[in-house]
Parts: sequence; C-alpha cells; structure tokens
Amino acid sequence: MHAKIVDVLIIGAGPSGCVAAAYLKQKGLNIVVVEKSKFPRFVIGESLLPRCMDHFEEVGLMDCLAQHGFEVKSGARFLKGDIVCDFDFSKKFSDGWDYTWQVPRADFDNLLAEEIQKMGCELFFEHEVLDVKLDAEGNSITQVKDADGNTYQIKAKFIIDSSGYGRVLPRLLDLDKPSTVPIHSSLFTHLIDEKRPKGREGTIITFDVIDTDTWFWVIPFSNGKTSIGFVGKNELFDKYPENTTQKLKEMLSLSSYYYDRVKDVDFLFEPYMIKNYSKSVKQLYGKGYALTGNSAEFLDPVFSSGVTFATESGLLAAKLITKELQGETVNWETDYSGYIMDGVKVFETYVKEWYTGNLQKIFFHHNVNEEIKSQICSVLAGYVWDKNNPFVKNHDRLVKTVANYIDLEKETT
Repeated sequence: MHAKIVDVLIIGAGPSGCVAAAYLKQKGLNIVVVEKSKFPRFVIGESLLPRCMDHFEEVGLMDCLAQHGFEVKSGARFLKGDIVCDFDFSKKFSDGWDYTWQVPRADFDNLLAEEIQKMGCELFFEHEVLDVKLDAEGNSITQVKDADGNTYQIKAKFIIDSSGYGRVLPRLLDLDKPSTVPIHSSLFTHLIDEKRPKGREGTIITFDVIDTDTWFWVIPFSNGKTSIGFVGKNELFDKYPENTTQKLKEMLSLSSYYYDRVKDVDFLFEPYMIKNYSKSVKQLYGKGYALTGNSAEFLDPVFSSGVTFATESGLLAAKLITKELQGETVNWETDYSGYIMDGVKVFETYVKEWYTGNLQKIFFHHNVNEEIKSQICSVLAGYVWDKNNPFVKNHDRLVKTVANYIDLEKETT
C-alpha cells in the first residue's frame, strides 16, 4: 500500500475545503484534497451571505465566481400573510459586503474546485476516507479508497475535515453530540420557474412563513431554475403521502402567495427529505485536526448560515495551521473553537428565537424600528462576530427584550 506524505489533508472539496486549500497553497504548504463525490453534484445550501464574500476575495476565488453570472442576492424577504419584512443588506449596521449570490451548488462548488486545481492544488474526486489514525503528536495516517476500489494511505501533519454532511471525523472519532436547536425536517427540489415575474419579484429570495414552525423557501437562480422547499416539524410531513413528490405537491397549497406560480410545474428531480438536520459536535478541534463547516455545526437553514460558517471556519483553520507549522504557538481553544462558537451561538439564538416566535414578532411588527432592523440585518448578512452590534454582543437577551416590548405595546393599545 503506497502512501502520500503531505502537510495537510483536506477532506471534502466544498466551499470550506476549497477556501482552506486556496489559502494553504498560497502559503506554500503541501496539501491534498480528497472528495468522496464526483463533481458536479447536487447539494443543498444555495443561498449565501455577504460575509462569505470576504473569504472568497481573500484567497483569490472571487474572480472565477463573479464571472459566472450567479443571481445577485442583495437582501432577503420574509412574508407572513399580508405582512412583508424586507431586509436590504446595504442598510445593515456593520461594514462589509452589501450583496452575495443565490447559487445552484453543483455549478458553484464545481467552479471552486476547478479554480483551486488551476492554483496547483492536488484534488482527487471519488476518493473515500475509510479510516483515520492519529498519534499523540497529531500526525495522522488516513486510509483512502479510490474510484477503482484501490486503497492507499495519506500521512499528514494536520487534517481539515470539510466533509459537510459526510461528517467523516465526527463519525470516525466519536465526536457527534445532539444539537440543541429544535428538531425540524426539510423537503425540497428544483423546478423551471416558467411563471417567474419580471424584475425584483422574480429574483428575490423569499421565506413564506406558514406558521411559527413552518416556512417555505423560494430561491431563484440566474439560469431560470428555482429552488423551493418546506421546513417544519417532523409531524407536519407525516400528514402527507410518503412519496416525496406527492408530499411536496400537496404541501404547496400551504403557500397561498406562491401556489399559483408553482402548482403546475414539474419538479426537476424527486424531492429530497432531510430529517432532524441540525448537527453538533463535542469539540471543533483536536491534536492534528480541525472540523469546519457542516462537519462541525449545522444549524437551521432559515437564515442561510451554512456556507458562511463553512468558509469562515475553513479559512480560520487554514490560517492557524499555517502558523503552527511555522513554529508559532496557537491557542486552538480561544482562537478557533472560541471564535467560531461565538458566531454559532449568535445564529443559534436567532434560530431558537425564530421558533419561539419572538423574532417573528420583531420581523412582522407594524411599527418598524429602523435602527434595530439594521442591526438584525447585519446578523442576517453573516456579520455575527461584530461585537459593536448590540444584536450580536447581547444576542442572548436583546431579541427577547424587544419581543417583550412588542407584547406590552399590544396590551396597552
């Protein structure tokens, strides 16, 4: 069995793995990326946040993406009955990008993978990690199976697990733990959006809120296709037929706003169902490895935080590994786990308060406070590490406080 010897092994060629690989390659490190799938391949997580544009720009991946012509996402719209809550990223509290994209991930991820290969990164598709052994110093021996069924070993000083829902190291090293985010499931597909209106109405990402626990997403792409999907409690989906196509067809009537637009359109593939999608881990790093993106934490898709956490953690892990390999001391607990979890906790608060109904009270309140809205808009843009923002710094109490004021206002009017 032959062995490859590298500085860093990256598992997974999604946005997190590609951002990490691009950075490490620029720093002159010897890396290899192994990806279980063959690209292009379908994956969910199609709505980005402005924060991740910082990461693509820093590692030289912005130009290849900007040239593709993805649908611009300059904000997000939330509907509840006749009430509209529209967020404009140009009016957010924090400095940073005012837009991002809505992307078919098969095309988007493939572009990133092709670009890092152009940079000279070694990337192997259809190579599956079978086992990982780590010694006390963090040196690893990883057993990999290639597309022909042959096995080989990769010896590395560090592993970055960017395997997403594959969650390679959490499975192999027993790192999984239950998520504290409410248990929900999702059902989704793509369609040709034949009745898409002209102008902004036909391009804006929208979340149609059916009730406190149930919402319907519509994500238009620039290629004429649209991603649609429901999120709700498990018992909601159990009320409909087991067949996912029939289930989604019948559920479309829940969205009075979009029903006429999508009711007669054929799905481009049989809808996917993901149950209990929120994930968590016991730790984000260990001696010789770091977990990034969905390999670490996955929250709820209501605020589209997945890719942003993936690129934020992938880039940060790559930076800290570079420092350590250059002989610098790195405090992984503070500089990696502490930092990433600060952002996770902010988004986690917003997800939980969405499902308690507190955040929805603020979104759909008739008397909009523009200052509060701009601060919440920064969170929705992914700037969840900006401690100058009161709704970041005091996230654990401010949402509740504002919701309580709204309740008191209703009682006195």
